[in-house]
Amino acid sequence: MVTTRASLHTLGCRLNQAETSILGEGLRRRGFELVEFGQPTDLLVLNTCAVTEDAERTSRYLIRKTLKHSPHAFIAVTGCYAQTGMDRLRQQAGIDLIVGHQFKLDLPAYLPPAHELRKRSVAEIRHTKTIARGDFNLPHFAESDSTRALLKIQDGCSAMCSFCIIPFARGHERSRTLEDIQREVEVLAARGYREIVLTGVNIGQYAHQGRDFCSLLRWLNQATDFERIRISSIEPTTVGEELLDLLASSKKLCPYLHIPLQSGDDQILQAMNRRHTIKSYIKLIEKAHVTIPNLGLGTDLLIGFPGETETAFQNTLAVATDLPFSYLHVFPYSPRPGTAAMRLKQRIPSASVKKRTDLLLGLDRAKRLAFHNKQIGKTVSVLFEAGTRDSYRFGTTPNFTRVGVTDSGGLQNRILPVTITAATDRCAFGHVTSAQPMPSAMAVI
Repeated sequence: MVTTRASLHTLGCRLNQAETSILGEGLRRRGFELVEFGQPTDLLVLNTCAVTEDAERTSRYLIRKTLKHSPHAFIAVTGCYAQTGMDRLRQQAGIDLIVGHQFKLDLPAYLPPAHELRKRSVAEIRHTKTIARGDFNLPHFAESDSTRALLKIQDGCSAMCSFCIIPFARGHERSRTLEDIQREVEVLAARGYREIVLTGVNIGQYAHQGRDFCSLLRWLNQATDFERIRISSIEPTTVGEELLDLLASSKKLCPYLHIPLQSGDDQILQAMNRRHTIKSYIKLIEKAHVTIPNLGLGTDLLIGFPGETETAFQNTLAVATDLPFSYLHVFPYSPRPGTAAMRLKQRIPSASVKKRTDLLLGLDRAKRLAFHNKQIGKTVSVLFEAGTRDSYRFGTTPNFTRVGVTDSGGLQNRILPVTITAATDRCAFGHVTSAQPMPSAMAVI
């Protein structure tokens, strides 16, 4: 029997990655054989991003690239660009199905049976301008390709930052029902995952039937057998003392936070419609650093926002230098149609944006190296991933340090003690010191 091949590709955030895994499971159930992206295929499902113009451009390029090696492939496009750029996508040759966020996870049901898959002369469109606000369940549970399972708990954002298109792409904040989370947690535990990563757009706003984000974390901490529970990016206004105390006291919750700053200048933050000030952000980071031992700390910085003077940029550079970040994610500003920032004048010349971005990328490398150097001599707990690279097996510590060891086989999905002996700005290196896992209370010696 001839099988019908399907490949999937994700652009953008961890939430998109989690949703792609769900789509992959739906395709398997409909009889498709999943193949690696870039290989000849009969179906491509492209899960797009619209955060930057570059992400949209990449989406269009990947469609053309796929049709070069698989000219008869059925092309289905979903994700944020499918929601916000539907009119642009429907004009691109070769696309057969466009699915907006309201119908995203039902995409496999909109496909013809695998043996009847044929290209269309005109793309079918499943799209609504607005997205339902109610709490939600997932159609089925996916199996992650990673040793860490992504657990979607929330979607949408109501913050309306002036530069951000996500509220237009994903709608208002809404939470996944606790009962559905509990069902997936049972499935993930049965599949042997050691770590789960909580994903969403604004996860700190989780709320369902009287349970908020911290109470959800307490339930996961007490009622599940996962050895690690990791929080993905979280807004500073949703991080309070209760959350910091939970991270400090729990043996399962990873000592790791990614808290977007965006700018180190109050006037720019106000123009961005951010809900924190520099003073409140610094106070939060200093509190987190003192409260949580061995904390890994990352942030986002948006460079070249309209009106960002040289003084404003220097303020950002100073804050990013002074605070104890272990890494920085640096993004040049990209105008997004429909956002409030599109109306702002005082655009920054591209040469200035590049210069500022390069300065912060240099600081990022220095921060990473300093953080990794601090690990030298310590024995840390590492969850090893699948696959090897240049004879090294890599994994992550609870505070999200990437660690490589010479591969001796049998390490995948194991949590073992590793003594760190060297570091670069990309990762740390060491050797496994015992075949037995470290006690969770001794994550770092």
